[in-house]
Amino acid sequence: MRAVVKLGGALFKRDPEVNAIKSMAGALSEFAVEGNQVVAIAGGGENARADISAARKLGAEESTCDLIGIQLTRSNAELFRIALGEVGVPKIPSSIGDLPHLAHLGKVVVMGGLQPGQSTNTVAALAAEITRAEILVNGTDVEGVYTQDPKKFPKARLLRTVQMDKLLDWAMRGEVFAGKY
Repeated sequence: MRAVVKLGGALFKRDPEVNAIKSMAGALSEFAVEGNQVVAIAGGGENARADISAARKLGAEESTCDLIGIQLTRSNAELFRIALGEVGVPKIPSSIGDLPHLAHLGKVVVMGGLQPGQSTNTVAALAAEITRAEILVNGTDVEGVYTQDPKKFPKARLLRTVQMDKLLDWAMRGEVFAGKY
């Protein structure tokens, strides 16, 4: 099986929970050594958003803010790659074009962000398309897609099903800037 797993930034807190990272790495390692192809994408989470906010306050333009977030996701990817040990591919790809050459059965490719203007969720979707993944798992600290951000709006409703055109419409609304989906 070919799988892509998006590791939400909540896994990589300001003070990373090493045991949680090891546990997730162990689960993906087991899956890979059973003969499956795995690509894991590390998010930036609160660390990326905090540094992006600081850069913005210092006067950085949005592309620089994005690059700061990308660097943090790649750092998180490196932590996860270390936790994988020998099962992890030793290189963190810096472009989506590197992925097909690195993805092998029994190994885990770990990636972070790639370029300004893309979230790591986008990277996960692209990785799933390129590897022809049979499954894309988005690991996050919320249950699913809500009508609003459930952390900010307690009355937000969890949506059990959402049509793709509705998701795209929501994604294109409002301002787009570094650290925002």
